[in-house]
Amino acid sequence: MNICLYFQVHQPFRMRKYSVFEIGNNSEYFDEKKNREIMEKVARKCYLPTNNLLLKLINDSEGKFKVAFSITGTAIEQFEKYAPQVLDSFKKLSKTGAVEFLSETYYHSLSYIYSKEEFKEQVLMHERKMKELFGIKPKIFRNTELIFNNELAGFVEEMGYKGAVAEGADHILDWRSPNYVYKAKNTKNLKLLLKNYKLSDDIAFRFSERSWKDHPLTVEKFADWITKSPGETINLFMDYETFGEHQWDETGIFQFLELMPQELINRGVSFVNPSDLLAFESKDEIDMHNFVSWADVERDLSAWIGNSIQKTAISELYKIGESVKETNNPLLLAEWRKLTTSDHFYYMCTKWFDDGDVHKYFNPYDSPYDAYINFMNILNDLTHRLNADNKKEVSFVVERPSELLNKR
Repeated sequence: MNICLYFQVHQPFRMRKYSVFEIGNNSEYFDEKKNREIMEKVARKCYLPTNNLLLKLINDSEGKFKVAFSITGTAIEQFEKYAPQVLDSFKKLSKTGAVEFLSETYYHSLSYIYSKEEFKEQVLMHERKMKELFGIKPKIFRNTELIFNNELAGFVEEMGYKGAVAEGADHILDWRSPNYVYKAKNTKNLKLLLKNYKLSDDIAFRFSERSWKDHPLTVEKFADWITKSPGETINLFMDYETFGEHQWDETGIFQFLELMPQELINRGVSFVNPSDLLAFESKDEIDMHNFVSWADVERDLSAWIGNSIQKTAISELYKIGESVKETNNPLLLAEWRKLTTSDHFYYMCTKWFDDGDVHKYFNPYDSPYDAYINFMNILNDLTHRLNADNKKEVSFVVERPSELLNKR
């Protein structure tokens, strides 16, 4: 059995509270103090201790332990600005030869759904950043929040990628196991690496849940599950912030991570990186006609565009995209692109009123409606600046959240 361990590393640029009275008078959109505080806290609790531990595990195992990352451009920019020591620690990991970096949209956006041109530009931006920082060109693509379908598979294959990461959702797999390499439909030979969400979530979400029937999760118990699972490779994908932030140090999560690799190696399990799996034969072809993601029980797009306020906000944002580019104003374009980050629309999700607290985690707003109003105020100001730059009137009407939701 092989195990592929992959982490998403992402931090959005959080917007400050922006009043309607500031429109046309203040173009400071992002909360410098909050972004710095959160980055410094997560660096202290997660990024630095976990990177140091991974480096030790790689060295102690003489490279047998391997791990992969997808680091967003917005996270990297905040490392550079607020926590350069974190970036240095990722560079040390890169030099071991046991760490792989994946590609994605630079701004962790939903751009593929709204503008394939913008999607391609953001992916190329991310490629250039990976080359600049680590001297590599990624072979494996990972879209924002594992959002994937057949059409996207063909698109990224044409961009030169050999494999892609996607969610091993039950309704897509049907009777099949996620523990094999598959071929994506509508491609010549794009290898599809599917997340084993059950085993991944045992660590990411259930590790410290005392009401869980398998609590506590010991290294021996987890290793038993791995070795007894059928298939060729188990892909464990999760947020990197699992270690020290989502699961605090006091839960024992770092001790678990420290002991897990050697326990699995002793049992004959091999650690592989995503690109290592390109050599595997495809077990079958996977058809993802509709978009699939790793969010919520639905595994669809409803976490970001499931209600009218989300759809209005994101459609108005992309409506002005071409006009922003026509200004040739790099600052305006960078700020517009920061607004494309998927987190801003996730904060507007209304599902959490019914099905849990996950949408409230790291959410700076009191309600989805506050998130919508704040976003639209900022977008309104950006539109005013756009009009001043290109001497062309671009406008939209900000409707009340209650009116939009009544249209559903």
